[in-house]
Amino acid sequence: MGRYVIRRLLQMVPVFLGTTLLIFVMVYALGDPVAAMFGDRAPDPATAAMIRHQLYLDHPLWQQYLHYMGQILQGDFGTAFDGQPVTQLMSSAFPVTLRLTLVAFAIEGIFGIALGLLAGMRRGRFADTGVLGFTLLMISIPVFVTGYLLQYFVAVKWQLANPAVADGAPFGDLILPGIVLAGVSLAYVARLTRTSVAENSRADYIRTAVAKGMPRRRVVTTHLLRNSLIPVVTFLGTDIGNLMAGAVVTERIFNVKGVGFQLYQGILRQNPPTVVGFVTVLVLVFLAANLLVDLLYAVLDPRIRYA
Repeated sequence: MGRYVIRRLLQMVPVFLGTTLLIFVMVYALGDPVAAMFGDRAPDPATAAMIRHQLYLDHPLWQQYLHYMGQILQGDFGTAFDGQPVTQLMSSAFPVTLRLTLVAFAIEGIFGIALGLLAGMRRGRFADTGVLGFTLLMISIPVFVTGYLLQYFVAVKWQLANPAVADGAPFGDLILPGIVLAGVSLAYVARLTRTSVAENSRADYIRTAVAKGMPRRRVVTTHLLRNSLIPVVTFLGTDIGNLMAGAVVTERIFNVKGVGFQLYQGILRQNPPTVVGFVTVLVLVFLAANLLVDLLYAVLDPRIRYA
């Protein structure tokens, strides 16, 4: 196991470098960040040259990337154009988005697996049809439509929740945006669980467990569900990064000042250090989540061994 982890960590290095290089080139090579700072006004050539020198923009792009990676290794993600360090923006944004992600992840994991198990155990019946119809509806409706509808009815009309998240993002205010953020993922989790449960319920080891007289609850939880969760865990692991990176719309609707809010502001104001810094951390989140998923395979299925 230890050798496998080391090998996977080494494999992450070129993936991380390639991904960050692509992001860096896309952000810095398209457009002039210094010109964007001045808006419609033409900057003074001397002033623009001084700013480019301070931001290391007067060097070739590959040197800028190497300089940026050297800063990251020292824990320095640069400075936003408003003079605020990017790490300071991260310290205020990531805890908020992390709390929102935990709420959404819990909702999609618990309710998605429960609905999928219900549909898979009653394949072809009314419950199965209802779950499939519900999940199809969740996948079909855009997130911004679901968000505004729930915000209007649940928060404004029925006053069951706050329409906007207060400063500090308490967990109580994050339930409604968490439901919106988890909606599409919950549908996919339910469908994956349903398909996997329906397939494994016809397997020989399930028939053997039933023939031995094992209690139905133990057959379902210990044998059927545990083996059926492998593809679901794969999706859930990769979805952690998707939830954190894809919360732009949800955070805008509910005024959540997290990662999505900072990315939106960075793109809107053409602030490359903010965009590249936040996306770089999200890449690390994706890589760590994938490694965690691979390690969980051995927990769910002891037959899996890592050479």
